[in-house]
Amino acid sequence: MEKKILVFLVLVCSFCLNSFANESYTKEQIERMISKMVILGFTGETVNPNDEIYKNIKDGLGGVILFDKDPTDKTKIKNVRNKTQLKIFTASLQAISKQKLLISIDQEGGIVQRLKKEDGFVDIPKASSVALMGESFARNTYKSLAKDLKESGINNDFAPVVDLAINKQNKVIVTKGRSFGESSKDVIKYSSIFVEELKKQNVISVLKHFPGHGSSLSDSHLGFVDITNTWSEKELEPYRYFISNNKVDMIMTAHVFNEKLDDKYPATLSYNVNTKLLRYKLGFDGVLVSDDLQMYAISKHYDLKQTLTLAINSGVNMLLFANQTAKPIALKQIVDTIYSQILSEEISLEQIIKSNHKIDSMMARYKK
Repeated sequence: MEKKILVFLVLVCSFCLNSFANESYTKEQIERMISKMVILGFTGETVNPNDEIYKNIKDGLGGVILFDKDPTDKTKIKNVRNKTQLKIFTASLQAISKQKLLISIDQEGGIVQRLKKEDGFVDIPKASSVALMGESFARNTYKSLAKDLKESGINNDFAPVVDLAINKQNKVIVTKGRSFGESSKDVIKYSSIFVEELKKQNVISVLKHFPGHGSSLSDSHLGFVDITNTWSEKELEPYRYFISNNKVDMIMTAHVFNEKLDDKYPATLSYNVNTKLLRYKLGFDGVLVSDDLQMYAISKHYDLKQTLTLAINSGVNMLLFANQTAKPIALKQIVDTIYSQILSEEISLEQIIKSNHKIDSMMARYKK
């Protein structure tokens, strides 16, 4: 009897706390907190009050991601024309926001650099080439890259890649030269230089792709990627180093499936990977951002409601929708979906609040 009463009281208290949490915030406040968790891609080289992205930023959008070319027509510009245009553009975007806006880009070097030499930016070699040239070359290279970003108004670089070049036939990382090498020692050495130079310019770095994409046999842009039989624990070594030395503010998830880590979900949607492994075991307390949630490894297998619910509940703090497809997703659709899931208690408001605290804490360290 006493046990039944205790369980009843726990349930009542839990209900009261949930009700109190929901009553402590207005619908608008909750929607703004959700918006802060989103990084959105869009098309445009300038911005004005009639643009949807302008309204999104006014509504509390956490960040944007910029690209040079339109993916549906590579002859057209998406966001970046040249250095002068980009500097004016990013200043305009930043001026809209009441909070510090995360202005993101993929600038690794080699095949993955949205800021190109022909548009007035520094040409950055691929990671595998940088590692062959030594530490001094790496320092000068990433110093130039970081200055380019700073001068252009970019404050968040989705780099460096800390994947180990384990599988020589890996088509998404290794054969494209995006890894600094097979050994964690080399990867840690050169990615540390990259991170240090970005930090000197007040640019947030993002380690990717957790828990490791270098052993995969396929590309998560194109579909399901299973690393169960190829992944090894040594792929966690760069993350261990950066976390234990307090050198990382942001980590990006990988859309990879590993039955030994989670027999149901890919890493981006996995509580076992993102909370039990990354948070509890490795001790990461920073911001976890998803890889692009429109990539086929996710979008071909989960609808928007499932994706958002699983990602947030797994421990992801920022949700990336690059809108590199013919059918872009709107911020309102994302916010409405998450809000309805909060009301139905499929997503706890506590997770939203936690994510906002982590984002605010990170941005406070990069105020300049």
